[in-house]
Amino acid sequence: MRRALLLLPLLAALCVSPALAQSKSQLGPLCTTETTPADQMIAACNKIIALKVFSGSQLATIYFWRAVGWNKKGDYARVISDATEALRLQPAQAIYNLRGSAYYDKGEYEIAIADFNDAIKNGPPSGTLFHNRGNAHRGAGDFAKAIADYDQAIKLTPKSALSWQNRGISREATGDLDGALTDINEAIRLDPALASPLINRSVIWRAKGNVERAIADGSEAVRLAQNPPANVMTPPGSVVIAAHVHRALAYEAKGEFDAAKADYAAALKPVASDAGSKANQATAKVRLSLLSEPVVQPPQRADTPQPAALATGQRMALVIGNGAYAHVQPLTNPPRDARAIAKSLRDIGFTVVEGIDLDRAAMQAKTRDFLREATRAQMAVVFYAGHGVQIDGRNYLVPTDIALSAGSEIVTAMVDMDLILAGLDDQVRTNILILDACRNNPFAPPEPAAPPSRSLSASGLAAPSSLGAGATSGAGTLIAFATAPGKVALDGEGDNSPFSAALSRHIGTPGLEVQQMLTRVRAEVVAGTRNRQVPWSNSSLLGEVYLAAK
Repeated sequence: MRRALLLLPLLAALCVSPALAQSKSQLGPLCTTETTPADQMIAACNKIIALKVFSGSQLATIYFWRAVGWNKKGDYARVISDATEALRLQPAQAIYNLRGSAYYDKGEYEIAIADFNDAIKNGPPSGTLFHNRGNAHRGAGDFAKAIADYDQAIKLTPKSALSWQNRGISREATGDLDGALTDINEAIRLDPALASPLINRSVIWRAKGNVERAIADGSEAVRLAQNPPANVMTPPGSVVIAAHVHRALAYEAKGEFDAAKADYAAALKPVASDAGSKANQATAKVRLSLLSEPVVQPPQRADTPQPAALATGQRMALVIGNGAYAHVQPLTNPPRDARAIAKSLRDIGFTVVEGIDLDRAAMQAKTRDFLREATRAQMAVVFYAGHGVQIDGRNYLVPTDIALSAGSEIVTAMVDMDLILAGLDDQVRTNILILDACRNNPFAPPEPAAPPSRSLSASGLAAPSSLGAGATSGAGTLIAFATAPGKVALDGEGDNSPFSAALSRHIGTPGLEVQQMLTRVRAEVVAGTRNRQVPWSNSSLLGEVYLAAK
């Protein structure tokens, strides 16, 4: 349960036609009572609207309550539509709050913040509204504003367990684990029946390295989530999905993989409606697949260094360089790029899984092995050099045996970046993905006489739409691309690509924060390519991150 509902006063009387199946004494309360089941509420409100006897504030109230019914079902597009019509008829604090909450559940945080701002302006001070706006600020990654809103919510409603909990989540996101634990303990004291504070305390214990306590809290959360307190503003299934996913991550950290698989499977059973639950289920699906398939070691090249055993808390990297393509334009530099970056990462303490010129089977196996191990790392880095493509808005990394023929199963022949992101999504890990590749349509014909590039066509891709939206509210994720959206990454005329050459020079610089490091790389690439290539990044990092120690 993340946010609360401000209820409009019930209509004193609803004059309905006697021809309707329900009398007015039945139809009105069915529409305007919070505890009415969703389908009955919607049906009753539909019949009242169909009468066309109400207008103004009365009709606005009916649209509001039908929106509440849609909210119970997790149909946020219809919530927004009905709430918008209600606001047109009669602007009100409760309606702005409901619509803002629907935008929040869709992951559209900036629009949600605007609605909560209007709600605060349209009525008396309310702890509920400050709490809900805090949630939206937290979703947008502005934890200072989120904490300020939760402070105000707690001042107005000091016994609100959810406000204490969510302030704790925000403090955890900024690295204040002790402050987060204090807040969440208070939330548990105020309402021991809530599962969500226990889920979040489980995350904190895991971040502190106490896996046993994480599992214990996760188990109590799973038990409580089976019969959650009734609240129309809680997305259907969201609490039980989160409880199973976070207990599963704790089981994985302990090495109890059968228990983790059972939890991931349980997390996939409910139908997810909100952005956070969908992200949690994406993680559950990937990690269940990783744990369910046998580990198959592909043949190893004699010159490929083997990773050392990974200890919990270490930093881990996956480095792949593909250049020896059999059926599309081969690239000279990616293998050298990958070896240079792998060496730089090992020199600063990373455990590196390295792969050179990998076909589909080897690339998928190497990636899956890395994702299995990364659950015990506190920082994960992925570096890829080679061809990359976009199909239907998703980015894919291209193995060396790809054949771009019409009608072929092109998507299944590649590695999906979204699956890597879902497999890494975790509140206790920092993830950094660096792609020296062009993202483009593989079926478009290449331009004649074009310089060597990591493009299978002349057009690049757009940025990812989200970085684990709704799920990751912890350490954060950064994705760095060798080139800007819609542009081409050059393979280069020297021993390395322009981007990888600059990256290898700066990635090991002691005391250089990662985004400052990428700024130096960008400047060097722009100068070296005479503005033909401009590196670009998208970040949800929550603080300063250093690859090499200060």
